[in-house]
Amino acid sequence: MRDFLPDDSTVLRLIDVRDLGDARPGEELVTADLTSSTEMRAVMEGVDAVIHPGGIAGEDTYGHIRDVNVDGTYDVLKAARQAGTRRVAFASSIHAVGLYPRTDLIGPEVPVRPDTSHGVSKVYGEALGRMYAEKYGVTFVSVRICSFRPRPRDTRHLSTWLSPRDAAQLFARAVTAPPEVLPHGFRSVAGISGNARRWMTPESWDALGYVPQDDAESHAAEVESLRGDPDDLTEQRQGGVFVSPNYRGRTG
Repeated sequence: MRDFLPDDSTVLRLIDVRDLGDARPGEELVTADLTSSTEMRAVMEGVDAVIHPGGIAGEDTYGHIRDVNVDGTYDVLKAARQAGTRRVAFASSIHAVGLYPRTDLIGPEVPVRPDTSHGVSKVYGEALGRMYAEKYGVTFVSVRICSFRPRPRDTRHLSTWLSPRDAAQLFARAVTAPPEVLPHGFRSVAGISGNARRWMTPESWDALGYVPQDDAESHAAEVESLRGDPDDLTEQRQGGVFVSPNYRGRTG
């Protein structure tokens, strides 16, 4: 998203625990750990809005997920509130609802059905964001990212793909949409491109002003044959391999 977000009126303060290289025009680079409340409080000074994709993007041990995705998100939101930051856009995940069948077309208001500890951490982030919105006035947009990749890799991605330029547009809209389009200061939205085969409804797209530019269908010929056993649970539920009882992610 870094390649698509900058414009002449925006300064991006990019935070990571690793070296991000040289700053580009319109960027400030800061090395900081989102699990440190002190460091988060320092980097939040003067920030108008936060795009928060930081954390563990896949499954891991519960302890690691808790420390980074749960406690880290708490530190980010707490620091935002203390600094007077007006908006947080949170990178949630399809894995917050990953156990829904692929035959279901789901919207942002369906009951959560997380498929992993990672998915549970995203449910927590959404709930925490809603509390901060209604209790403290930090408006919050939860973007349930499905499959954020340069291009689709398999048949599942024909439904779940989110292209880099669409991701950048969606998160930019999430932090710039007027407060009046956020009921109770909170809104959840599907994080996908304009895929013809999508399993998530486009509710809230119009309110945010998001108009996807890409459709995974343009890659269908490349990936149509790349699918697993249709009788396997991982091919029946929206979360893919994450729904397997044996899936351990980065823990092996």
